[in-house]
Amino acid sequence: MADNKDKLSKEEAKAAKEAAKAAEKERKERIKRNKPKNEDRPNIFVRMGRAIKRFFKDFRGTCKKVIWPDGKTVIKSSGVVIVCVLIVGIGIWIVDWGLSAAVQASTEALAEIGDSADDDADAVDEEGTTDAAEAEETTASSESGATEADAE
Repeated sequence: MADNKDKLSKEEAKAAKEAAKAAEKERKERIKRNKPKNEDRPNIFVRMGRAIKRFFKDFRGTCKKVIWPDGKTVIKSSGVVIVCVLIVGIGIWIVDWGLSAAVQASTEALAEIGDSADDDADAVDEEGTTDAAEAEETTASSESGATEADAE
């Protein structure tokens, strides 16, 4: 007997669950049928007008909530901002000046090194040849002298 009661209560619970699922499905279908279609909505200009009107209404409400500072506070805050901008500007100017001086000094040093190398290369002896050309002539003549001696 106890087994029969358990079977009946389980079957009743199962039937109740199925009935609830069916009712939920029917409710969702009813909601779908009652949804407004796109053709029932107002056109884009009407919706845009409403959105703009709502925006300005909210904007006006937000502006009413703002706590505006008095004159002394505005002047004090402006002074602090100006002083901070000047301090940062002077710091940037000093760094810029220092880096510019360093670049200029290194450029001048490189130019002096380049000028001294050019002066060495442009040095001309009494005969009008450069030191490099004279060294080549000396090397060539010593080689040709050795070749002539070997030939004899």
